[in-house]
Amino acid sequence: MTLIDCEFGRHGGAVLEIFNDAILNTTALYEYEPRTTAFVEGWFQAKRDGDYPVVGMLDEHSGHLMGFASYGPFRPHAAYRYSVEHSVYVDRDFRKRGVARQLMLALIERAEAQQYHTLIGGIDATNEPSIALHEQLGFVHAGTVRQAAYKFDRWLDLAFYQRILATPNEPRAN
Repeated sequence: MTLIDCEFGRHGGAVLEIFNDAILNTTALYEYEPRTTAFVEGWFQAKRDGDYPVVGMLDEHSGHLMGFASYGPFRPHAAYRYSVEHSVYVDRDFRKRGVARQLMLALIERAEAQQYHTLIGGIDATNEPSIALHEQLGFVHAGTVRQAAYKFDRWLDLAFYQRILATPNEPRAN
């Protein structure tokens, strides 16, 4: 496995496939409709514009994108500037191989380097593997929004997990 910085031109198609598999077959994304290439291009542009990383893991043998992770603003207001919400997606063929763990470790390192204070993840409350991984990496349950979404003919609970980082070194209010 090789950790990389993803780019739309090189990895956009694989990111789109992973996103759409998550939308159509899992509760990792509370969406109904597959995303488009134009959506993913805009998503990459928004990450670049906000100086948010998109890290990926490549399979050394095939060159296939095994998964990717990123973070972005938790809320749009200035007082939340030190909080980011992250997401991690792993290609169905590469799950249970430690890909998500490596991507999460990379995000934690990037968030600290960028002087963020808390990483927040919204996880479907039935996604036990993701919850276990987050807890192993020092995230704690911060609350659950009951019946936050409706997908696959059932109500879904959204659990929030957060990890407090030692940064920023010198926080400021403005």
